[in-house]
Amino acid sequence: MDPAEKIKELAATLASVTSVLDMDAMRTEIAELREQSADPELWSDQANAQKVTRQLSSLESIVTKLEGVEQRLDDLGVLYELAAAEEDADTRAEADRELEQLRKEIGELEVRTLLNGPHDEREALVTINSQAGGVDAADWAQMLQRMYLRWAERHGYPTEIYETSYAEEAGIKSTSFAVKAQFAYGTMRGEHGTHRLVRISPFDNQNRRQTSFAGVDVVPVVEQSDHIEIDESELRVDVYRSSGPGGQGVNTTDSAVRITHMPSGIVVSCQNERSQLQNKATAMSMLQAKLLARKQAEEQAALDEIRGDSVSSWGTQMRNYVLHPYQNVKDVRTGVETGNTSGVLDGDIDEFIDAEIRWMRSRERNDGR
Repeated sequence: MDPAEKIKELAATLASVTSVLDMDAMRTEIAELREQSADPELWSDQANAQKVTRQLSSLESIVTKLEGVEQRLDDLGVLYELAAAEEDADTRAEADRELEQLRKEIGELEVRTLLNGPHDEREALVTINSQAGGVDAADWAQMLQRMYLRWAERHGYPTEIYETSYAEEAGIKSTSFAVKAQFAYGTMRGEHGTHRLVRISPFDNQNRRQTSFAGVDVVPVVEQSDHIEIDESELRVDVYRSSGPGGQGVNTTDSAVRITHMPSGIVVSCQNERSQLQNKATAMSMLQAKLLARKQAEEQAALDEIRGDSVSSWGTQMRNYVLHPYQNVKDVRTGVETGNTSGVLDGDIDEFIDAEIRWMRSRERNDGR
């Protein structure tokens, strides 16, 4: 296809994206949020102030990105004309690289328009648990934690680790952390499921191949408008001393809090604050998020049963990471795969996440949701 036609095609896609995202509405919201952030009284409520500033930063980033891509697309046509007029192979190669980069960036922006679920715009609460595989599974859970934290760091998304339960030999039994960015839940919810690792175990003195599993749970962070009734009599609250790797004490007081919701069996913990009261408040917020997700899943299951759906979930095992005898990471649902395993484990997972969002939206449209 002629470069001019490719640029025209990308321009049409970009116009569709800006229409769906409603640039005028975003600019209006930015102006309102800037006015709120300039009010000194805003910081009397730290949680709300942080929410306002994060939302403002997110919207400004999207608008800046859209305007920048639009300008670069205009400049690209001029670059191709210059290359053709001067018969300059280097300029043509530069234009081709820019075209490919713009195709990728516009594709990412297009994915953003698909995040229109009821809770997609919320922050995400991520929980990782080691499963089958012993010490390798615990190590694998910690590798996944690092992968997601590096991914968030790449995008400038703030994160807060609420709890980490370290395994005795290596790795972690479980961890819970928040990704505090608008649309974090909609972006990450496709990561929910079982992640399978195949490698030569660094903990086996016979260098045998080991398969290990870790479960990833992603739920939206609750907001004040959510109403989840929790009966205090159904909770068991335990306090304990925070510990680090190898059982090292982190705090000198019993400030960490573990809450068990006995009817559901859901257990949440928080140990990142010095105050027991603060840890309990955060743990209660985490429990509300888990119970809200459980309630939504039950309601969806009931609708699926009424409609006669034979499959009400997307399955559990969702991605395989093979480090031996070859290098490959493959999503079992979307078919996306790469041999760049080190890049993936260092947080380069956007290709997988974008494909998940498209796949989920396609499934939901087909299901009439």
